[in-house]
Amino acid sequence: MKNYIPKSKKSDSLQILINEALDILETVGIPVDTKTERSKERMAVCFLAVAGVIDDWKDAKSSMDGRHLKTRDIIKFVNEHYEEKISPGSYDDIRRRDLKLLVLADLVINSGENPSAATNDPTRGNSLHPNFRDLIATYKTQEWQKKLKEFTANRESLSEILLRKRNLEKIPVTLPDGKPLELSLGEHNVLQKYIIEQFLPRFGSDCEVLYIGDTANKILHIEKEELHKLNFFELSHDELPDIIAHCKKNNWLYLIEAVHSSGPMSEIRVLELKKLLKDSSVELIFVTAFLTRADFKKWMLDIAWETEVWIADNPDHLVHFNGHKFLGAH
Repeated sequence: MKNYIPKSKKSDSLQILINEALDILETVGIPVDTKTERSKERMAVCFLAVAGVIDDWKDAKSSMDGRHLKTRDIIKFVNEHYEEKISPGSYDDIRRRDLKLLVLADLVINSGENPSAATNDPTRGNSLHPNFRDLIATYKTQEWQKKLKEFTANRESLSEILLRKRNLEKIPVTLPDGKPLELSLGEHNVLQKYIIEQFLPRFGSDCEVLYIGDTANKILHIEKEELHKLNFFELSHDELPDIIAHCKKNNWLYLIEAVHSSGPMSEIRVLELKKLLKDSSVELIFVTAFLTRADFKKWMLDIAWETEVWIADNPDHLVHFNGHKFLGAH
């Protein structure tokens, strides 16, 4: 069995029970590893409390056995039996965090005297689903694998549901070299997709994308060796623009900001980047990109001179803020 919580301060017997609880939950499709160690531990003890298991899984009880625990009852049971000291006032955390995934997966159900009570009603009961109780009562017995197969047959796990949802909430992007990437969902990343797939082919031919920062992953794509060759500043620096691309033919480095709610290439921003790149031999091109002309109008007065503006809904045109070149380093 996997050791889910190796650093627990609880007694050895209780730690084994908690790891068994997490093993059961992961086996039936709860995405256990998305949680911190403490969150796993809390989820496990609350699951044990709802089931009424203190040392043996065959003692598990469900709504059919008349076991209905209010959130305050769960806290009391957990503190009495699982070496916890959870505050009685944190009953909302039981519902919103500790049991949330189990409720979504229909492993724990609303029950008791008023199962239709409001979600935030502390009197609403929580019970194991009878089918889930029948399964876990066979844990560590010869019947376990057979019952597990029956329980999971034609049942989509919560892990699979959440994974599909995450995959749907991705924006596919193809880099100039053909490499596929996925950006998280959001207007900022929609604009980044347009920059990579429409701006660079038009105004940055032969460019290699060296860096992309995703809203959910600051360093989604990075070519560290190439940036190092250009004497780029420390890669962990907070001043990284959204997209960096290099045109070897012209030795131009495109520093691009995708502006949805903040962050155009202002005079201060340009000065900061110039100072940070003072040791680089590349010529710098500063670009601010917008989704629409309406967005551009909101930020027009903040944009620095000697920079470029590209607007996704007019992809064949650039707005050049003064200077002796239409597009180039200044």
